[in-house]
Amino acid sequence: MSTTGEDIQRWRGRTMVDNDGDKIGTIEEIYLDQQTNQPEWAVVTTGLFGTKQTFVPISDAGSTGDGVRVPYEKAQVKDAPRIDPDGRLSNEEERRLYDHYGRDWGASWDNGQNGAPVTGEGDTSDHDATAERGGPGSDVSGPNTDDAMTRSEEELRVGTTERESGRVRLKKYVVEDEVTQTVPVRREEVRVEREPITDANADAALDGPAISEEEHEVTLHAEEPVVEKRAVPKERVRLEKDVETDQREVTDTVRSERIDVDDSRN
Repeated sequence: MSTTGEDIQRWRGRTMVDNDGDKIGTIEEIYLDQQTNQPEWAVVTTGLFGTKQTFVPISDAGSTGDGVRVPYEKAQVKDAPRIDPDGRLSNEEERRLYDHYGRDWGASWDNGQNGAPVTGEGDTSDHDATAERGGPGSDVSGPNTDDAMTRSEEELRVGTTERESGRVRLKKYVVEDEVTQTVPVRREEVRVEREPITDANADAALDGPAISEEEHEVTLHAEEPVVEKRAVPKERVRLEKDVETDQREVTDTVRSERIDVDDSRN
């Protein structure tokens, strides 16, 4: 079933995806070729808060289950020239867009029907947004204008994004400290004891020659400090993360429209 221009105009609000199926953004508006009145461009909102508006050609786009698919890479759309969607495209703006998307300036729009060619090399007309009453427009006598004027303001939408602020690591290394401890040590000393001869020790004292030379040896012992070192687990150390909330002010400029009354009566 062929896609009609009316079907394409109902793409507003749908998701646009690239040729790999990755989401590009949301279709906000459809632009028509002024001569053929055929859909030629889609304005897609992209960016973190959906505030950037980008023009994407839709002559080769098609509706799929995951949205409206265009034959371009997401990055190519992201890097498209920044053009303010103020209701019309100038020839210079359109030429820049054609160059960016690698399209022929004199290409034709054809969706399977008898499509008329879009703006050619010699055309000097601009391209208006979809002719919808109350929609964007600058011609006060055109179909986009009713008896009221819409005043808009930009609103600041502030969010947060997470980034790496630093890294903390645990590092274990070896240091040497000098430790002094006091330990008691014992040693043996020799002491000479003399005892008189009595009936109790006379037998031991008189055993042997009366007069002789002799030696008696006593072995002395002493304790010395001995140092032994062993590793003893003392504690477990780990890193835990706590979340703290700070208040930060974000300042930016927002635009708002003002409406003045130009009374040309004499």
